[in-house]
Amino acid sequence: MRWLWLLATVLSWVLCFTRHSPGALGFWLLVGIVGAIGTALAFAQVRIAANAQPDLRIELMRAPPNRNEPPQA
Repeated sequence: MRWLWLLATVLSWVLCFTRHSPGALGFWLLVGIVGAIGTALAFAQVRIAANAQPDLRIELMRAPPNRNEPPQA
């Protein structure tokens, strides 16, 4: 999906600089800016997800049971 964002952003920049009308130029410039932000966030999300550590389970954080006491029924 991030590659589609990148492709759409590049295409919008190309369309922005090949238009002669101010309205079309402004529209494609706005789409390009939004696309650039979306592309940056998409690549950042993938990088963060690749380096993220799994969550610790609550059961592993509890104190171990006392081995000297008999098991409760």
